[in-house]
Amino acid sequence: MLADVAPDPTSSAAAGHPLAPLPYRVRAVATETADTTTLTIEPRSTRSVPAPAPGQFVMLYAFGVGESPIGVSAHRADGTLVHTVRNVGKVTSALARLTPGDTVGVRGPYGRGWPLQEARGQDLVIVAGGLGLPPLRPVLYEVFENRDRYGRVEVIYGARTPKDLIYYEELQSWRRRSDLRIQVTVDAAGRDWYGDVGVVTTRLPDVRFDGSRTSAFICGPEIMMRLTAQAVVARGVRPEATWVSMERNMKCAVALCGHCQFGPTFVCRDGPVLSYRALEPFLAVKEV
Repeated sequence: MLADVAPDPTSSAAAGHPLAPLPYRVRAVATETADTTTLTIEPRSTRSVPAPAPGQFVMLYAFGVGESPIGVSAHRADGTLVHTVRNVGKVTSALARLTPGDTVGVRGPYGRGWPLQEARGQDLVIVAGGLGLPPLRPVLYEVFENRDRYGRVEVIYGARTPKDLIYYEELQSWRRRSDLRIQVTVDAAGRDWYGDVGVVTTRLPDVRFDGSRTSAFICGPEIMMRLTAQAVVARGVRPEATWVSMERNMKCAVALCGHCQFGPTFVCRDGPVLSYRALEPFLAVKEV
């Protein structure tokens, strides 16, 4: 079963072509790590894209360079969007070089988000690896705003090294909360790191939840998502209540180009959030 947020391929520009971006102004730029930047952008006019649901993505357009699919890591009532971008190519490099006052194009939102309606009344296990945390941050904001709608909340976040951790100050504030439990781990660290060392799956045995009434939300590298999904299902979480975000190879965002096809699924249209039940037959197949 797919998530409950339907894609709307006509939502991009209210007065024009569905592939036409709307202009946004860069309000603020924050450096997260050596190769990761967070952009806060706001509409340059009264027109803005519709409010994205947690887990949806937009296409960010660097004028003169191209566009790239980027998950929404926060959305505010005034139309402001927050995106965390890793510099891994021509477009993301151009986005990372933007400064306050610059213009960026936005179209969307697209895709299906995290099934938060279905998860209400259940425990939540949220597992993020690397840049998988930004698409999951809106889930945590939803939980904080409506804490009484969810049961126990367990969060695991992992990065390659301590220097690769993003949202560091926010992580500290989350760790001080009494209404959730968060574990932060790194794959490798020096003697100045006093936290956990190991991939995210090594922290799962310490997570407390009732599998029969738990939804698991997972985002990160594909091998990490596959192993994490297998581990939570082995502990009783239903495969159809285990959700992963497959933000891979998307290009057009409207299921025309075929770049994001994954088995029978177009990730931009049918995802990026998909159930492990639907993906399990394909996750371990090479070159799918």
